[in-house]
Amino acid sequence: MTLLSFIGLATAMFVLAITPGPGVFATVSKALAHGFRRAVPVILGIVTGDLIFLLFAIYGLSAIAETFGTLFSMIKYLGGVYLVCLGIKLWRSASDNLDVAIQTSPSGRYSFLGGLSITLGNPKVILFYLGFLPTFVAMESLTIVDVMLIALVVSFILGTVMLFYAFSASRARRLFQSRTARSNMNKTAGTVMIGTGFVLLSST
Repeated sequence: MTLLSFIGLATAMFVLAITPGPGVFATVSKALAHGFRRAVPVILGIVTGDLIFLLFAIYGLSAIAETFGTLFSMIKYLGGVYLVCLGIKLWRSASDNLDVAIQTSPSGRYSFLGGLSITLGNPKVILFYLGFLPTFVAMESLTIVDVMLIALVVSFILGTVMLFYAFSASRARRLFQSRTARSNMNKTAGTVMIGTGFVLLSST
């Protein structure tokens, strides 16, 4: 893997990572509702899911992904239902105590699984990597060091971008101090979560 291909891969991955999608929406809504720290497990889940599909693509395991298509569909639906339930909870909490969103925030483990399900629920990600990687690297001659570098690039770029989104959303959250503003913020975050959940449920 040459320096030029490394830079090209990192640049392309950055452009793709900043493009809004279900992962970005879930991260932002989580940070808006519960703060930066509570969004980190979601990000870890999203990055982990991408790494799993990346390795599937590198090692030619797309056939396995197709074989377990039913399992991935179940994961997708579970992730969609999870996000919809969180969104509904935020909507219901919007008129209650200002801190209720924090009090009802799910544990880091469930947040991680929610983020993981967002990626694993979309087997098309592996097809993306299968078409994306050969543009920058010679797939047939990859060494273990090359694979580690690619995994590092993907996890670092994707994780950094998601952390930036979460940090920005959590900073914006501090601007909403009044009861009405916090209520509207909870409704907005809840709406985004519900919408993201329905996108996962309706995708084919």
